[in-house]
Amino acid sequence: MAPGLTTPRPAAPKENIDALQQVVAGWDNTLTFFLNGTKVELENIDPEVTLLEYLRGAGLTGTKLGCAEGGCGACTVVISQLNPTTKKVYHASVNACLAPLVSVDGKHVITVEGIGSSTRPHPVQERIALMHGSQCGFCTPGIVMSLYALVRNNPSPTEHEVEEAFDGNLCRCTGYRPILDAAHTFSSAASPCSKAASNGGSGCCMDGGSGPAGGCCKKMKSLDGDEPPQRFTPPNFIEYRPDTELIFPPSLHKYEMKAVAFGNKKKRWLRPVTMSQLLEIKNALPSSKIIGGSTETQIEVKFKNAQYTNSVYVGDIAELKEFKIGDNDLTIGGNITLTDLEKVAKDTLAHFGPERGQPFVAIIKQLEYFAGRQIRNVGTPGGNLATASPISDLNPVFVATNSTLVAQSLEDGEFEIPMTKFFKGYRTTALPPNAIIKAIRVPAAAPKGEFVRAYKQSKRKDDDIAIVTAALRVRLNNDSVVEDVNLVYGGMAPTTVQAKKAIEYLHGKKWGDPEVLENAMNALEEDFPLKYGVPGGMAVYRKSLAFGFFYRFWHDTTAIVAGKTVEEDLVNEIKRNISTGTRDNTAAKAYEQKVLGKSKEHVAAMKQVTGEAQYTDDMPLQQGELHACLVLSTKAHAKLLKVDPSAALELPGVKGWVDHTDLPTPDANFWGAPVRHEPFFAVDEVHTDGQPIGAIVASTAAQAAAGARAVLVEYEDLPAILTTEEAIEKESFFNHHHYIRKGRPITEALASADRVVTGVVKLGGQEHFYLETNASVAIPKREGGEIEVWSSTQNPTETQSFVAHALGVPANRVVAKVKRLGGGFGGKETRSIQLSGICAIAAKKMGKPVRCMLNRDEDMRTSGARHPFLAYWKVGVNNDGKLVALDVDVYCNGGWTQDLSAAVTDRALSHIDGVYKFESVDVRGTPCRTNTVSNTAFRGFGGPQGMFIAETYMEEVADHLGMPVDKLREINLYHEGDMTHFNQELKDYHVPLLIKQLKEESNYDSRRKAVDDFNATHKWKKRGLSLLATKFGISFTALFLNQAGALVHIYHDGSILLAHGGTEMGQGLHTKMIQIAAEALQVSPDSIHIAETATNTVANTSATAASASSDLNGYAIFNACEQLNERLQPYREKLGPDATMEQLATAAYFDRVNLSANGFYKTPDIGYIWGANSGQMFFYFTQGAALAEVEIDCLTGDWTCLRADVKMDIGRSINPAIDYGQIEGAFVQGQGLFTMEELLWTRNNGRLFTTGPGNYKIPGFRDVPQEFNVSMLKDVEWKELRTIQRSRGVGEPPLFLGASVFFAIRDAVKARRRDGEGVAPAKTAMAAKGVVDGVDGVDGVDGEKDVLRFRSPATTERIRLACADEILRRAYVAPEEGEDEWFVTI
Repeated sequence: MAPGLTTPRPAAPKENIDALQQVVAGWDNTLTFFLNGTKVELENIDPEVTLLEYLRGAGLTGTKLGCAEGGCGACTVVISQLNPTTKKVYHASVNACLAPLVSVDGKHVITVEGIGSSTRPHPVQERIALMHGSQCGFCTPGIVMSLYALVRNNPSPTEHEVEEAFDGNLCRCTGYRPILDAAHTFSSAASPCSKAASNGGSGCCMDGGSGPAGGCCKKMKSLDGDEPPQRFTPPNFIEYRPDTELIFPPSLHKYEMKAVAFGNKKKRWLRPVTMSQLLEIKNALPSSKIIGGSTETQIEVKFKNAQYTNSVYVGDIAELKEFKIGDNDLTIGGNITLTDLEKVAKDTLAHFGPERGQPFVAIIKQLEYFAGRQIRNVGTPGGNLATASPISDLNPVFVATNSTLVAQSLEDGEFEIPMTKFFKGYRTTALPPNAIIKAIRVPAAAPKGEFVRAYKQSKRKDDDIAIVTAALRVRLNNDSVVEDVNLVYGGMAPTTVQAKKAIEYLHGKKWGDPEVLENAMNALEEDFPLKYGVPGGMAVYRKSLAFGFFYRFWHDTTAIVAGKTVEEDLVNEIKRNISTGTRDNTAAKAYEQKVLGKSKEHVAAMKQVTGEAQYTDDMPLQQGELHACLVLSTKAHAKLLKVDPSAALELPGVKGWVDHTDLPTPDANFWGAPVRHEPFFAVDEVHTDGQPIGAIVASTAAQAAAGARAVLVEYEDLPAILTTEEAIEKESFFNHHHYIRKGRPITEALASADRVVTGVVKLGGQEHFYLETNASVAIPKREGGEIEVWSSTQNPTETQSFVAHALGVPANRVVAKVKRLGGGFGGKETRSIQLSGICAIAAKKMGKPVRCMLNRDEDMRTSGARHPFLAYWKVGVNNDGKLVALDVDVYCNGGWTQDLSAAVTDRALSHIDGVYKFESVDVRGTPCRTNTVSNTAFRGFGGPQGMFIAETYMEEVADHLGMPVDKLREINLYHEGDMTHFNQELKDYHVPLLIKQLKEESNYDSRRKAVDDFNATHKWKKRGLSLLATKFGISFTALFLNQAGALVHIYHDGSILLAHGGTEMGQGLHTKMIQIAAEALQVSPDSIHIAETATNTVANTSATAASASSDLNGYAIFNACEQLNERLQPYREKLGPDATMEQLATAAYFDRVNLSANGFYKTPDIGYIWGANSGQMFFYFTQGAALAEVEIDCLTGDWTCLRADVKMDIGRSINPAIDYGQIEGAFVQGQGLFTMEELLWTRNNGRLFTTGPGNYKIPGFRDVPQEFNVSMLKDVEWKELRTIQRSRGVGEPPLFLGASVFFAIRDAVKARRRDGEGVAPAKTAMAAKGVVDGVDGVDGVDGEKDVLRFRSPATTERIRLACADEILRRAYVAPEEGEDEWFVTI
């Protein structure tokens, strides 16, 4: 949840403190709870410790820190308690990162370690592991615990309950499909048959509805006499039996909650258990901070350094959790949880019926998408009201329904405040300081003539704060005249606000009169005169939503009043169906071997689902270990006038300060590849927000963070460049200007075409959002300058190299090690080196181990993102659709240092043809230098940007030609043997075949007709369809990186230790490498172990990147195994074919045969020469195609992907399950890139605004395609493919196919714009933003066509603003002279 602004709290007067002391005198200072079945009693409690910090400090590291704001779910645990509202035991999934330790008193805390182990897993753990629901595994424990909570509360949940259970969890790897498949096996709707194809079986007798005459065979007596199972258990899985669960400790049924008080001079926790105790506290010290769920307070403490000296936890006061359904209303306790409120509202709706129950329908609707389940399990309506958030989902409902707040204080007793008078201003209310919110009384609607509706629009459907929210109510007399009306909005003012002018106008007016609607809309325009530069931005969009919600409400209610059929197209919002999906599990059957070609779960999956898998920050603390915290720049560009750590060094626990003066030479401060020009620590000047200035080292992470905040930094602002356009204008470029030219001179080629179409493409960046932020532990040794560095990095060798450089020692004194990464996606290829270097510098200075794991906001500010791209293109095309010439200038925003920007630009140039053939090409690329964080590698590495440019010009050219884009694509497809624009012959090229098969298998033609028919009969909902293909070049473009080494040890007990240069970051690399070795050595994969990746076992490794790691490391392993097989061959002949590896190894060992082998591989043939346009750039191309279908809501910009079909040519898959996981995960990540993930900077200071899940949205569980079908090309030969097992790299290539969702949205938007509402409003409204532009007779194009120029990502805002209509015209806000938008999009 996004935090609100906070102000310093003044110190309380001494007399108030003394009065409070009297109140709490004699209160207990001990917490008692159960942890995984064991009783725990805590004394001398640190009041600043969260439940997460306590658990990890106790060694339960399965619970992870992913964001510290309750937005990712990695920290999810279950807290079981006797619910005072329902009087039943409830197992609540909660965010341990937000939960204060005081909140678990009298409860049972269950962590992922408490429900099972890798040898005895819980059914939830086993099914997620064996059904391939864990890749990097960092998010997995939290997902496990969310599902565990669900089945503990309801052993047979509905399908909807299953999908809703994960709305507070994020996963960046899997694409969610396998997790949902595993979870649905617990659903009451799951097929009871283990043979069902949907359950991975060979086929059920009832599949296709063709069961035997006697019905399902499961209903018949089995042949062996056993009764058929009553529950669905997938084949070979543990059956779920609720009676075997951890019991709720009997002593807690009788546990008497006692008032608790503990803390120190800095902070104190109070836990009253009665209303009278709470009122005495508020009377004695009105400034005491009341905390219910801590869902916002802990964020303020963590990220805004808010200081609350006296915090009062009210979550255990039963009186505040009660409810009562009266004759005409519902009264709910102020501290009832939102989860309980959902149930109470449903019960109340059933009591009053649909007409009178409308206010409770509104509450239920708003709660459906209110944060995640973990937040709803602890969050309360009283907390929502007290924080007075201007974008609250619930508060408008309370105001619109004329609810009453029941407050209470010791002095005044109970008193009431009408909700219409409660909010006074930004984060201020009418609640007196000494009062508490006791209850809220929500009246039922009138039996007749009253209508209540609630609306919300956000960037992402689930777990997202509102952009605009509304609750609208009207009461009519028998003549449909308005007797009472209330139109209440959030997101339109600094507080929840009523549309007073519209309300005033509507009183006494005839509801349903078109003139009344027109005038009411006019009044709404006066109610919301947002400025273009309004805080929070999106002025046009926010106004359009406010108007659109009322428009929807009007048409919904007037149809009911008139007795007409409701115009569902306009009135109904988009609702998802239960998601489904298929995989073609027969794809690898033709080439299956003993081990290779078979689906096998991730080798560490069972460790990951049980919390046993260890990540960098899970390593046990070393003796004397210290913690570092970075001091980061808060300016985009400035001189450093003063950096003074003296105040920090006086704080408890702070041991030292590290900056550039602690390096052996000035040159040692610089790192970076290929250009070493980025300092570990700033010197004299900062060039971006988030640039490290220094680091505080302390005994604990909290002490280090406090020290970092105390460092004084004074700046002098300097001019900053943020956008690519600004960089071009100021000629701020890195010294890298590559080009690719083929065919005739481009001017001549363009002139020969029938027409020339020009355009501009703008594509935003993308945050990696790996769930594990950058982390490092540097351990100095006692002699020779040696140091061991554990890091969450994709690049151990570069880590080793730059740490050695920074410390002034040879590389042989530095050992870089990686156990596993909690996700990387390219973001830890180079940027991880910065943190490892700083930890190593600090460790050398302090002479002790130093650890640091970045907070999510620190990571996002320091680690860079996918490069934003800007391209100016010209395409020469003949009237028959034949492409003639391509001329493009490509610019990427590299940030303030070059990092990998040059190579990213190069790859974009090599993929800018997409899958289309041109006679002549001239493309040029330039990386721009700006004052943003250095952008870096990200899955696809410029390829997706280049291909997006290609598909954009194809779409716009087709629009100008008046030709279906599919026809234009078909005319210009590459075919086998064609030469690319960089003169590489296409071999084993199957894109035309992939498209053909995908069209046939997905019923493309009939679906295209169905989409067109739908659009012809629907005005406010539109559907779109898009089919795209990809060819992605596999190889590092830097020739020297295309090499790998491996080391294989066979021990004389037959066990095998395997080491290679790749790192495991969830992509299943270790799993595949074990399979390759197992097949080569003819052993079981279970006999092979990979301990870690380390520079002292395999030297001079390349980064795990470029989708080439299986190719490179796999062949190196195979090479080593060939050597070992050659040495073992005499023993195989001697001992026979049935000899075990133990027998072979023992015999060889006693004959003094070397059982270790060093393997090596380098990619042949490649070596492209820039400028000359000669040599082979890539070893081969991975290919694929995708078809996406979407539906958009033209009134709000909301959308859903109805279906996606993906087909990939990945050669002969080494492990189909791993590869399917990569395809699905990459597609969803690509969908996020092109539709919802948007990086924003604040214009006034150039700082990154999107620094966590609260304001940066990646796809969630309910954003994936509703139907998601994935298959692999089969029944073809790969004659020219010379990779290990003839497999193709798969990590990056599918990502671009997520753009099919973007272009399907564009197709739907075009359908809306064709409806004749007029294009001008959209063009006018958005011209200044550059979001969408209707091109009419400009850029050298004939003016007969309106062409939609659509910027990526296709956010809900951009979708709505591209759907031109009268409402949008009303919402248009013109910028005043010199006025800019609040945010900068780059």
